[in-house]
Amino acid sequence: MTHVQPIKAVGATGRRAHLSALDGLRGVSILGVLLFHTGHLSGGFLGVDLFFALSGYLITDLLLREIAATGSVSLVAFWGRRVRRLLPALAVVLVGVALVVWAVGQPDVVRTTLADGPWVQLNLVNWHLLAESASYWDRFGPDRVFEHLWSIAVEEQFYLVWPVLVLVVARWGGRGVAVVAASVSVVSLGLMIVLADPADPTRVYTGTDTRAFSLLLGAVVAAPPVQAALARAVGRAAGAVTALLAVGIGATWFLVDGVDSWWLFTGGLFAHSLAAALLIRLCAQAPSTPVAKVLAWRPLRWLGLISYSLYLWHWPVIVLLGPHLADQWSRTAVVCAVSIGLAALSKYLVEDPIRYRAGWARGWRGAVAFAGLMVGLAVLWVALPAPASTTIDLTKLG
Repeated sequence: MTHVQPIKAVGATGRRAHLSALDGLRGVSILGVLLFHTGHLSGGFLGVDLFFALSGYLITDLLLREIAATGSVSLVAFWGRRVRRLLPALAVVLVGVALVVWAVGQPDVVRTTLADGPWVQLNLVNWHLLAESASYWDRFGPDRVFEHLWSIAVEEQFYLVWPVLVLVVARWGGRGVAVVAASVSVVSLGLMIVLADPADPTRVYTGTDTRAFSLLLGAVVAAPPVQAALARAVGRAAGAVTALLAVGIGATWFLVDGVDSWWLFTGGLFAHSLAAALLIRLCAQAPSTPVAKVLAWRPLRWLGLISYSLYLWHWPVIVLLGPHLADQWSRTAVVCAVSIGLAALSKYLVEDPIRYRAGWARGWRGAVAFAGLMVGLAVLWVALPAPASTTIDLTKLG
Protein backbone atom coordinates (compact mmCIF):
# COMPACT_ATOMS: atom_id res chain seq x y z
CA MET A 1 0.00 0.00 0.00
CA THR A 2 1.09 3.60 -0.51
CA HIS A 3 1.30 6.31 2.09
CA VAL A 4 -0.09 9.73 1.29
CA GLN A 5 2.72 12.23 1.43
CA PRO A 6 2.46 14.76 4.24
CA ILE A 7 1.63 18.30 3.25
CA LYS A 8 4.80 20.31 2.77
CA ALA A 9 5.36 23.82 3.96
CA VAL A 10 5.07 26.56 1.39
CA GLY A 11 8.34 28.03 0.28
CA ALA A 12 9.17 31.68 0.10
CA THR A 13 8.15 31.86 -3.52
CA GLY A 14 4.78 30.24 -2.96
CA ARG A 15 5.45 27.83 -5.84
CA ARG A 16 4.64 24.13 -5.84
CA ALA A 17 6.47 21.26 -7.46
CA HIS A 18 5.17 20.28 -10.90
CA LEU A 19 2.84 17.30 -10.71
CA SER A 20 2.98 15.12 -13.81
CA ALA A 21 -0.17 13.16 -12.92
CA LEU A 22 -2.25 16.34 -13.09
CA ASP A 23 -1.06 16.95 -16.64
CA GLY A 24 -2.20 13.39 -17.36
CA LEU A 25 -5.63 14.16 -15.91
CA ARG A 26 -5.89 17.05 -18.35
CA GLY A 27 -5.03 14.62 -21.11
CA VAL A 28 -7.76 12.22 -19.98
CA SER A 29 -10.25 15.10 -19.82
CA ILE A 30 -9.63 16.28 -23.37
CA LEU A 31 -9.68 12.70 -24.68
CA GLY A 32 -13.12 12.25 -23.15
CA VAL A 33 -14.40 15.43 -24.77
CA LEU A 34 -12.91 14.50 -28.16
CA LEU A 35 -14.47 11.04 -28.06
CA PHE A 36 -17.83 12.50 -27.03
CA HIS A 37 -17.91 15.06 -29.80
CA THR A 38 -16.89 12.49 -32.41
CA GLY A 39 -19.61 10.07 -31.28
CA HIS A 40 -17.61 7.40 -29.45
CA LEU A 41 -18.12 8.00 -25.72
CA SER A 42 -21.58 8.96 -24.47
CA GLY A 43 -20.33 10.36 -21.17
CA GLY A 44 -17.16 11.98 -22.46
CA PHE A 45 -18.68 15.41 -21.86
CA LEU A 46 -17.89 14.79 -18.18
CA GLY A 47 -14.29 15.53 -19.09
CA VAL A 48 -15.35 19.17 -18.75
CA ASP A 49 -16.25 18.53 -15.10
CA LEU A 50 -12.82 17.03 -14.52
CA PHE A 51 -11.33 20.18 -16.10
CA PHE A 52 -13.45 22.32 -13.79
CA ALA A 53 -12.41 20.47 -10.64
CA LEU A 54 -8.76 20.60 -11.67
CA SER A 55 -8.96 24.34 -12.37
CA GLY A 56 -10.61 24.99 -9.02
CA TYR A 57 -7.92 22.99 -7.23
CA LEU A 58 -4.93 24.51 -9.01
CA ILE A 59 -6.11 28.12 -8.80
CA THR A 60 -7.03 27.87 -5.12
CA ASP A 61 -3.75 26.13 -4.31
CA LEU A 62 -1.90 28.92 -6.10
CA LEU A 63 -3.79 31.64 -4.24
CA LEU A 64 -3.30 30.01 -0.83
CA ARG A 65 0.41 29.57 -1.48
CA GLU A 66 0.73 33.23 -2.40
CA ILE A 67 -1.09 34.23 0.78
CA ALA A 68 1.16 31.97 2.86
CA ALA A 69 4.28 33.42 1.23
CA THR A 70 3.36 37.12 1.08
CA GLY A 71 0.35 37.58 3.34
CA SER A 72 -1.91 38.69 0.50
CA VAL A 73 -2.90 38.17 -3.13
CA SER A 74 -2.06 40.58 -5.91
CA LEU A 75 -5.30 40.48 -7.88
CA VAL A 76 -3.86 42.54 -10.73
CA ALA A 77 -0.91 40.17 -11.08
CA PHE A 78 -3.21 37.13 -10.88
CA TRP A 79 -5.56 38.42 -13.57
CA GLY A 80 -2.57 39.45 -15.69
CA ARG A 81 -1.23 35.90 -15.57
CA ARG A 82 -4.64 34.53 -16.52
CA VAL A 83 -4.87 36.90 -19.49
CA ARG A 84 -1.38 35.94 -20.72
CA ARG A 85 -2.19 32.27 -20.29
CA LEU A 86 -5.62 32.14 -21.91
CA LEU A 87 -6.28 35.10 -24.20
CA PRO A 88 -3.57 34.70 -26.88
CA ALA A 89 -4.65 31.21 -27.94
CA LEU A 90 -8.32 32.17 -27.72
CA ALA A 91 -7.76 35.26 -29.86
CA VAL A 92 -5.99 33.21 -32.54
CA VAL A 93 -8.91 30.79 -32.65
CA LEU A 94 -11.50 33.58 -32.77
CA VAL A 95 -9.79 35.43 -35.60
CA GLY A 96 -8.70 32.38 -37.58
CA VAL A 97 -12.00 30.52 -37.36
CA ALA A 98 -14.10 33.64 -38.00
CA LEU A 99 -12.15 34.45 -41.18
CA VAL A 100 -12.33 30.86 -42.47
CA VAL A 101 -16.05 30.62 -41.73
CA TRP A 102 -16.71 33.99 -43.34
CA ALA A 103 -14.78 32.92 -46.46
CA VAL A 104 -16.13 29.39 -46.97
CA GLY A 105 -18.91 28.76 -44.46
CA GLN A 106 -22.60 28.42 -45.04
CA PRO A 107 -24.63 31.60 -44.42
CA ASP A 108 -26.19 30.24 -41.20
CA VAL A 109 -22.75 29.39 -39.80
CA VAL A 110 -21.40 32.83 -40.73
CA ARG A 111 -24.31 34.55 -38.98
CA THR A 112 -23.99 32.55 -35.76
CA THR A 113 -20.20 32.93 -35.73
CA LEU A 114 -20.39 36.70 -35.96
CA ALA A 115 -23.23 36.82 -33.42
CA ASP A 116 -21.50 34.57 -30.89
CA GLY A 117 -17.99 36.01 -31.26
CA PRO A 118 -18.47 39.16 -29.14
CA TRP A 119 -19.94 37.10 -26.31
CA VAL A 120 -16.99 34.71 -26.42
CA GLN A 121 -14.68 37.72 -26.27
CA LEU A 122 -16.51 38.98 -23.17
CA ASN A 123 -16.49 35.52 -21.54
CA LEU A 124 -20.29 35.51 -21.40
CA VAL A 125 -21.12 33.12 -24.22
CA ASN A 126 -22.76 30.57 -21.89
CA TRP A 127 -25.38 33.15 -20.89
CA HIS A 128 -25.73 34.32 -24.49
CA LEU A 129 -26.52 30.78 -25.62
CA LEU A 130 -28.97 30.31 -22.76
CA ALA A 131 -30.71 33.54 -23.72
CA GLU A 132 -31.29 32.05 -27.15
CA SER A 133 -33.09 29.11 -25.53
CA ALA A 134 -31.10 26.57 -27.54
CA SER A 135 -30.81 23.10 -26.05
CA TYR A 136 -27.23 22.07 -25.24
CA TRP A 137 -27.91 18.48 -26.21
CA ASP A 138 -29.50 19.35 -29.54
CA ARG A 139 -27.42 22.43 -30.24
CA PHE A 140 -24.12 20.71 -31.10
CA GLY A 141 -24.32 20.49 -34.87
CA PRO A 142 -23.11 22.24 -37.99
CA ASP A 143 -24.48 25.69 -37.18
CA ARG A 144 -22.09 27.01 -34.51
CA VAL A 145 -18.31 26.92 -34.23
CA PHE A 146 -17.94 28.65 -30.83
CA GLU A 147 -20.64 26.93 -28.77
CA HIS A 148 -18.16 24.68 -26.94
CA LEU A 149 -16.60 27.79 -25.41
CA TRP A 150 -19.42 28.02 -22.86
CA SER A 151 -17.15 26.12 -20.45
CA ILE A 152 -14.27 28.55 -20.99
CA ALA A 153 -16.68 31.36 -20.11
CA VAL A 154 -17.67 29.61 -16.87
CA GLU A 155 -14.01 29.22 -15.89
CA GLU A 156 -13.20 32.83 -16.72
CA GLN A 157 -16.10 34.04 -14.60
CA PHE A 158 -14.76 31.88 -11.76
CA TYR A 159 -11.28 33.38 -12.18
CA LEU A 160 -12.77 36.84 -11.88
CA VAL A 161 -14.77 36.27 -8.68
CA TRP A 162 -13.08 33.52 -6.69
CA PRO A 163 -9.69 35.24 -6.03
CA VAL A 164 -11.58 38.17 -4.49
CA LEU A 165 -13.49 35.84 -2.16
CA VAL A 166 -10.30 34.02 -1.20
CA LEU A 167 -8.66 37.33 -0.38
CA VAL A 168 -11.64 38.35 1.78
CA VAL A 169 -11.67 35.13 3.82
CA ALA A 170 -7.89 34.72 3.92
CA ARG A 171 -7.85 36.07 7.50
CA TRP A 172 -9.42 32.78 8.57
CA GLY A 173 -6.82 30.78 6.68
CA GLY A 174 -7.39 27.62 4.69
CA ARG A 175 -10.25 26.57 6.94
CA GLY A 176 -12.23 29.67 5.99
CA VAL A 177 -11.59 29.09 2.29
CA ALA A 178 -12.75 25.47 2.63
CA VAL A 179 -15.92 26.46 4.48
CA VAL A 180 -16.84 29.14 1.94
CA ALA A 181 -16.10 26.86 -1.03
CA ALA A 182 -18.09 23.98 0.45
CA SER A 183 -21.01 26.22 1.41
CA VAL A 184 -21.29 27.82 -2.03
CA SER A 185 -20.98 24.36 -3.58
CA VAL A 186 -24.03 23.19 -1.65
CA VAL A 187 -25.96 26.29 -2.68
CA SER A 188 -24.96 25.70 -6.31
CA LEU A 189 -26.16 22.09 -6.08
CA GLY A 190 -29.44 23.26 -4.60
CA LEU A 191 -29.93 25.68 -7.48
CA MET A 192 -29.28 22.92 -9.98
CA ILE A 193 -31.86 20.65 -8.38
CA VAL A 194 -34.48 23.41 -8.11
CA LEU A 195 -33.97 24.87 -11.59
CA ALA A 196 -33.46 21.62 -13.52
CA ASP A 197 -36.05 21.08 -16.24
CA PRO A 198 -36.63 17.37 -17.04
CA ALA A 199 -37.45 18.28 -20.64
CA ASP A 200 -34.17 20.15 -21.16
CA PRO A 201 -31.51 20.60 -18.42
CA THR A 202 -29.47 23.03 -20.51
CA ARG A 203 -30.02 25.92 -18.07
CA VAL A 204 -28.47 24.07 -15.16
CA TYR A 205 -25.75 22.39 -17.20
CA THR A 206 -24.24 25.55 -18.70
CA GLY A 207 -25.24 28.19 -16.13
CA THR A 208 -22.36 29.51 -14.05
CA ASP A 209 -24.37 29.51 -10.82
CA THR A 210 -25.47 25.89 -11.18
CA ARG A 211 -22.03 24.65 -12.27
CA ALA A 212 -19.97 26.50 -9.69
CA PHE A 213 -19.76 23.41 -7.48
CA SER A 214 -17.61 21.61 -10.07
CA LEU A 215 -14.91 24.27 -9.63
CA LEU A 216 -15.46 24.85 -5.92
CA LEU A 217 -15.16 21.20 -4.92
CA GLY A 218 -11.69 21.34 -6.42
CA ALA A 219 -11.10 24.44 -4.31
CA VAL A 220 -12.22 22.60 -1.17
CA VAL A 221 -9.54 19.91 -1.49
CA ALA A 222 -6.89 22.59 -2.07
CA ALA A 223 -7.33 23.90 1.49
CA PRO A 224 -4.59 22.60 3.83
CA PRO A 225 -6.99 21.51 6.63
CA VAL A 226 -8.93 19.39 4.12
CA GLN A 227 -5.70 17.97 2.72
CA ALA A 228 -4.54 16.99 6.21
CA ALA A 229 -7.88 15.36 7.02
CA LEU A 230 -7.85 13.47 3.73
CA ALA A 231 -4.31 12.25 4.34
CA ARG A 232 -5.31 10.92 7.78
CA ALA A 233 -8.48 9.31 6.46
CA VAL A 234 -6.79 7.53 3.56
CA GLY A 235 -3.54 6.56 5.22
CA ARG A 236 -2.04 3.42 3.69
CA ALA A 237 -5.04 2.88 1.41
CA ALA A 238 -4.14 5.72 -0.97
CA GLY A 239 -3.47 3.37 -3.87
CA ALA A 240 -6.74 1.48 -3.44
CA VAL A 241 -8.83 4.62 -2.95
CA THR A 242 -7.28 6.32 -5.97
CA ALA A 243 -7.93 3.24 -8.12
CA LEU A 244 -11.52 3.04 -6.90
CA LEU A 245 -12.13 6.69 -7.75
CA ALA A 246 -10.56 6.31 -11.21
CA VAL A 247 -12.64 3.21 -11.99
CA GLY A 248 -15.83 4.89 -10.78
CA ILE A 249 -15.23 8.00 -12.87
CA GLY A 250 -14.35 5.94 -15.93
CA ALA A 251 -17.42 3.74 -15.56
CA THR A 252 -19.61 6.85 -15.31
CA TRP A 253 -18.22 8.16 -18.59
CA PHE A 254 -19.25 4.93 -20.31
CA LEU A 255 -22.69 4.63 -18.71
CA VAL A 256 -24.23 8.10 -18.78
CA ASP A 257 -26.07 9.42 -21.82
CA GLY A 258 -26.54 13.16 -21.49
CA VAL A 259 -30.07 14.35 -21.04
CA ASP A 260 -31.36 10.78 -20.65
CA SER A 261 -29.35 10.38 -17.43
CA TRP A 262 -31.59 12.60 -15.32
CA TRP A 263 -29.84 11.65 -12.09
CA LEU A 264 -26.87 13.74 -13.24
CA PHE A 265 -28.87 16.91 -12.64
CA THR A 266 -30.22 15.90 -9.23
CA GLY A 267 -26.87 15.18 -7.59
CA GLY A 268 -24.96 12.99 -10.05
CA LEU A 269 -22.80 15.79 -11.42
CA PHE A 270 -22.03 16.88 -7.88
CA ALA A 271 -20.94 13.34 -6.95
CA HIS A 272 -18.82 13.08 -10.11
CA SER A 273 -17.15 16.43 -9.39
CA LEU A 274 -16.47 15.39 -5.80
CA ALA A 275 -14.90 12.13 -6.96
CA ALA A 276 -12.81 14.08 -9.49
CA ALA A 277 -11.66 16.52 -6.79
CA LEU A 278 -10.65 13.68 -4.47
CA LEU A 279 -8.80 11.92 -7.28
CA ILE A 280 -6.94 15.13 -8.12
CA ARG A 281 -5.85 15.68 -4.54
CA LEU A 282 -4.81 12.06 -3.98
CA CYS A 283 -2.74 12.09 -7.17
CA ALA A 284 -1.03 15.22 -5.86
CA GLN A 285 -0.48 13.82 -2.37
CA ALA A 286 0.46 10.28 -3.43
CA PRO A 287 2.28 10.47 -6.79
CA SER A 288 3.67 6.96 -6.35
CA THR A 289 0.28 5.22 -6.57
CA PRO A 290 -0.31 3.08 -9.69
CA VAL A 291 -3.02 5.45 -10.97
CA ALA A 292 -0.78 8.50 -10.60
CA LYS A 293 2.05 6.70 -12.39
CA VAL A 294 -0.25 5.78 -15.30
CA LEU A 295 -1.44 9.39 -15.51
CA ALA A 296 2.19 10.52 -15.63
CA TRP A 297 2.72 8.57 -18.87
CA ARG A 298 4.58 10.92 -21.20
CA PRO A 299 2.15 10.90 -24.19
CA LEU A 300 -0.80 11.50 -21.87
CA ARG A 301 1.07 14.31 -20.13
CA TRP A 302 1.88 15.95 -23.47
CA LEU A 303 -1.76 15.76 -24.49
CA GLY A 304 -2.58 17.47 -21.20
CA LEU A 305 -0.06 20.21 -21.88
CA ILE A 306 -1.79 21.10 -25.16
CA SER A 307 -5.29 20.44 -23.79
CA TYR A 308 -6.37 24.08 -23.63
CA SER A 309 -5.65 24.82 -27.29
CA LEU A 310 -6.89 21.37 -28.26
CA TYR A 311 -10.20 22.16 -26.60
CA LEU A 312 -10.38 25.51 -28.39
CA TRP A 313 -9.68 24.05 -31.83
CA HIS A 314 -11.40 20.67 -31.87
CA TRP A 315 -15.01 21.79 -32.28
CA PRO A 316 -14.42 24.28 -35.14
CA VAL A 317 -12.45 21.52 -36.88
CA ILE A 318 -15.37 19.11 -36.41
CA VAL A 319 -17.86 21.65 -37.78
CA LEU A 320 -15.73 22.63 -40.76
CA LEU A 321 -14.28 19.24 -41.74
CA GLY A 322 -16.75 16.74 -40.34
CA PRO A 323 -19.45 17.02 -43.05
CA HIS A 324 -16.87 16.13 -45.72
CA LEU A 325 -15.99 12.78 -44.10
CA ALA A 326 -18.67 10.11 -44.17
CA ASP A 327 -16.91 7.31 -42.29
CA GLN A 328 -17.05 7.91 -38.54
CA TRP A 329 -13.61 6.54 -37.71
CA SER A 330 -11.98 8.35 -40.63
CA ARG A 331 -13.71 11.50 -39.44
CA THR A 332 -12.41 10.94 -35.92
CA ALA A 333 -8.85 10.31 -37.10
CA VAL A 334 -8.78 13.41 -39.31
CA VAL A 335 -10.38 15.63 -36.67
CA CYS A 336 -7.94 14.46 -33.99
CA ALA A 337 -4.90 14.82 -36.25
CA VAL A 338 -5.81 18.31 -37.43
CA SER A 339 -6.90 19.49 -33.99
CA ILE A 340 -3.77 18.16 -32.27
CA GLY A 341 -1.57 19.72 -34.95
CA LEU A 342 -3.22 23.12 -34.55
CA ALA A 343 -3.08 22.85 -30.74
CA ALA A 344 0.64 22.04 -30.83
CA LEU A 345 1.34 25.00 -33.10
CA SER A 346 -0.68 27.20 -30.77
CA LYS A 347 1.23 26.07 -27.70
CA TYR A 348 4.74 26.39 -29.12
CA LEU A 349 4.27 29.45 -31.35
CA VAL A 350 1.69 31.49 -29.42
CA GLU A 351 0.99 30.38 -25.84
CA ASP A 352 4.48 29.62 -24.49
CA PRO A 353 6.30 32.57 -26.10
CA ILE A 354 3.76 35.10 -24.80
CA ARG A 355 3.34 33.44 -21.43
CA TYR A 356 7.02 32.97 -20.60
CA ARG A 357 9.20 35.14 -22.82
CA ALA A 358 7.31 38.20 -24.08
CA GLY A 359 8.36 41.16 -21.98
CA TRP A 360 5.90 43.38 -23.83
CA ALA A 361 3.02 41.29 -22.47
CA ARG A 362 3.67 42.51 -18.91
CA GLY A 363 3.18 45.76 -17.07
CA TRP A 364 1.78 48.81 -18.80
CA ARG A 365 2.76 47.52 -22.23
CA GLY A 366 0.79 44.36 -21.56
CA ALA A 367 -2.23 46.45 -20.59
CA VAL A 368 -1.95 48.44 -23.82
CA ALA A 369 -1.60 45.23 -25.85
CA PHE A 370 -4.65 43.75 -24.10
CA ALA A 371 -6.73 46.85 -24.81
CA GLY A 372 -5.61 46.91 -28.43
CA LEU A 373 -6.48 43.25 -28.91
CA MET A 374 -9.93 43.68 -27.39
CA VAL A 375 -10.63 46.67 -29.65
CA GLY A 376 -9.35 44.75 -32.66
CA LEU A 377 -11.64 41.81 -31.93
CA ALA A 378 -14.60 44.13 -31.45
CA VAL A 379 -13.87 45.72 -34.84
CA LEU A 380 -13.66 42.26 -36.43
CA TRP A 381 -17.23 41.35 -35.48
CA VAL A 382 -18.51 44.60 -36.99
CA ALA A 383 -16.24 44.71 -40.04
CA LEU A 384 -17.10 41.26 -41.39
CA PRO A 385 -20.43 41.57 -43.18
CA ALA A 386 -22.99 38.94 -42.24
CA PRO A 387 -25.10 37.43 -45.03
CA ALA A 388 -28.70 38.52 -45.07
CA SER A 389 -31.23 36.20 -43.50
CA THR A 390 -33.44 34.28 -45.90
CA THR A 391 -37.03 35.45 -45.79
CA ILE A 392 -40.10 33.68 -47.10
CA ASP A 393 -43.05 35.59 -48.53
CA LEU A 394 -45.99 33.72 -47.01
CA THR A 395 -48.45 35.47 -49.37
CA LYS A 396 -46.97 33.55 -52.30
CA LEU A 397 -47.42 30.15 -50.70
CA GLY A 398 -50.34 27.92 -51.51
